[in-house]
Amino acid sequence: MSSQPPAVRVKKSVPGGRLVSLATAPDDLSVSVKTIRRRIADGSVRAYRIGRLIRIDLDETRAALLVPVSNAR
Repeated sequence: MSSQPPAVRVKKSVPGGRLVSLATAPDDLSVSVKTIRRRIADGSVRAYRIGRLIRIDLDETRAALLVPVSNAR
């Protein structure tokens, strides 16, 4: 008998929006690929790996990139 704990399955969340590559996302979001990669690295944008490809959800990413601007004059 082994003393290893039983394997735990992690439930993966499935994105609800449109998944796009890092090459096409900057055109839709008006940012650079470098910005998207930086945001993935710091955890503010979630990336999904499909085989060897990395995809992002456009809606999630757009929401993460939005920065409110104050009305101060």
